[in-house]
Amino acid sequence: MNFEQARFNMVEQQIRPWEVLDSRVLSLLETIHREDFVPVRYRKLAFADIAVPLDCNQVMMRPKIEARMLQALGLGEDETVLEIGTGSGFVTACLAALAKRVVSVEIFEELHAEASMKLNDKHISNTELFVGDVMNGWQPEQAHDVVVVTGSIPAVPEQFKGWVNPGGRLFVITGESPAMESKLLTRLDVTNWTEESLFETDLPRLVNSEPPPVFEF
Repeated sequence: MNFEQARFNMVEQQIRPWEVLDSRVLSLLETIHREDFVPVRYRKLAFADIAVPLDCNQVMMRPKIEARMLQALGLGEDETVLEIGTGSGFVTACLAALAKRVVSVEIFEELHAEASMKLNDKHISNTELFVGDVMNGWQPEQAHDVVVVTGSIPAVPEQFKGWVNPGGRLFVITGESPAMESKLLTRLDVTNWTEESLFETDLPRLVNSEPPPVFEF
C-alpha cells in the first residue's frame, strides 16, 4: 500500500473539505505517520474515514475529528496540555508537536504501554504518560492551559474544569449518540466560561463517565 498517497488523499479529500485550513495542523498530519499508531492488523485503514478499532474495546477518532479538534485548540508553543484518554498515542504525538508539554492519562495499562513505546520510538520527549481513572480519583499535579477529552461524556464534570488554567481551553464531546456535540470551553477567570459549539459527531463514552443507574422500587 502507498501510505504517502493515502495520507495525501486523507488530507485533501477528508480534512480540507471539513474546513480544516490551519497550515500547522495540515503540515502535522502530513508529517506524523498515523499508520505507525494504528494496530498492525488495521494498518491499511489508517487513513480511512472511520474510527479505527483499538484493543480494550476502544477506538481512534476519525482523522477529520482529530484535525478539527487540533485546529480549534489553537495551541501555542508555550502551552501545556492534559489529554484524558491516551488511546493509540497519535493525538498525543500531534499535541506534543504543537505544545510545550503534554500530560496524558489512560485507564487501560495495555494501551498506555503501547502508546509509550510508539512515542519513544518517535523520539517524542515532551510527553508524560500515566495510568489512571479520571472519573475515580486520578488527577493531575497541576492545572493546564488546555484539557482535551478524547471520549464523549454525558456532561462536563466539575473536576475537569478545575484542571484548566484561567484563559485556558477545554475540548469535550457531550450528548447522546448518534448526535453528540463537540465544544470548546474557554475559562475567562475563576468562575466564568465561554462555550463554542464546533461540530456534531459521535464518539464512544469515556470509561466510567456514565452515572450509575438509578433503581426504582
